[in-house]
Amino acid sequence: MSSKLSTRTGNIREFKIFQAKDGGNSIDASVAVVDIKYYEDVLSNTVSLSAIITESGESDNKKMGNKGILDGLPVRGGEPSTIVIEDHDGHKLEFKNDSKLYVNRVRNVIAGTQKDVYSIDFTSRELFANEQCRVVKRYDGKVSDNVKKILEEATSGSVGVKTKKTVTVDDSNSYNFIGNDKKPFYVCTWLASKAAPDSKEKGGTAGYLFYETHDGFNFRSIDLLFQQEPKGNYLYSNTDEKPQEYSGKIITYDINRDIDLQNNLLMGTYSNRTLFFDFYAMNYQVRNFNVDSSGPAKSKEGGSKNKIVTGGKDDIDSVADEFRQPISRLMNKVLDVGTLPSGKDIDEQLKKWKDSPKQATFDAADIMVQSLMRYNQLFSIKINIMIAGDFSLRAGDLIHCEFPQLSTDANTQYNRKTGGIYMISSLCHSITPGETYTSLTLVRDTFGRKPFKTGGGSKTEDVLLY
Repeated sequence: MSSKLSTRTGNIREFKIFQAKDGGNSIDASVAVVDIKYYEDVLSNTVSLSAIITESGESDNKKMGNKGILDGLPVRGGEPSTIVIEDHDGHKLEFKNDSKLYVNRVRNVIAGTQKDVYSIDFTSRELFANEQCRVVKRYDGKVSDNVKKILEEATSGSVGVKTKKTVTVDDSNSYNFIGNDKKPFYVCTWLASKAAPDSKEKGGTAGYLFYETHDGFNFRSIDLLFQQEPKGNYLYSNTDEKPQEYSGKIITYDINRDIDLQNNLLMGTYSNRTLFFDFYAMNYQVRNFNVDSSGPAKSKEGGSKNKIVTGGKDDIDSVADEFRQPISRLMNKVLDVGTLPSGKDIDEQLKKWKDSPKQATFDAADIMVQSLMRYNQLFSIKINIMIAGDFSLRAGDLIHCEFPQLSTDANTQYNRKTGGIYMISSLCHSITPGETYTSLTLVRDTFGRKPFKTGGGSKTEDVLLY
């Protein structure tokens, strides 16, 4: 069985913009919206939505008269909105109540006497709140717990992000720090590079991502994200049809970036050396980090061997030895020995410091170099695809893709190297009166196709592309 491919039309269920003052007028602009694009990105702290509006001045609000939305409401920035859009399969994106979006800016205004055309950009309330507060307190304990506190509680006096959205975090290591009057989103992103999974059962190397999706805020481990179940499997072929067992058809795709060896060497992706200075003992230590051991390279200091969870089947160390093993980046770091020891009061802190005066508060020798390499590895392979609109997908989700193998044989097989599991790095859900589609930027760290498990538990192996 097969089904015909179509980008298919979706629906704008609701599109209301309210006056900035509580209890003010509102206007339903759904009939005037000609294009909506909604964005998520694992490298972005908030989501955003952009709408192109074409209006003639007529309104459902009699108080506005015949004025347009911009001057009749008016729209000056910060206006809340209620937006509900739906794809062809009934998956909805609802921005209302605690998750409603706010007007950030109006741009590209083409004014006329009979018709106005312009774009309105919307974003989360938390983006504006982030500009109005600072993190000032001292925080002890797990990084993941402190990220939740920063996002959900007041950070300075009664001011703070104070989000009511869901905050999803992966359990992490402990790290004591002071906010130093930094903005909340800056602190959360900074903490992501200092976090490592705390679960010995799940394992994984250092390196977290802090981002927002339609479901809320996320502070997630890269390795634990790659242990998720894929949301679906998608097929690209030369025909307009797809086998029924697939979630969807890849309409177009292009390889944005394949392996960039010179850049990887520049960033120390495969092997690097860090000099850690200890000003308390007035000495330094050298740590070499290499992907061959998925942790610090074998040396006098030894090192952990946390297993990297990869998206592809191949090993990260598949690069030729002559380029992978020599150290390509040198870094330095000052150890925070004697800084912010744990304890509820000064007596307990002094006692803990006396018990281990030479121990650094943050295990930079392992975590810093691990996270640095993991970020670089994650974006080694980048592919852009477009599929029919699927509003159930989120940034950070995994999907399984099948691409054709270049061959003169009419019965083309799957590509065993390019195909497989990818992480959605960024997405754009787009809806117009004529079609609805989803554009995805997919990333992963290695080549090699891992089989996709279907609902019945079987694995898809190489079959012919139709």
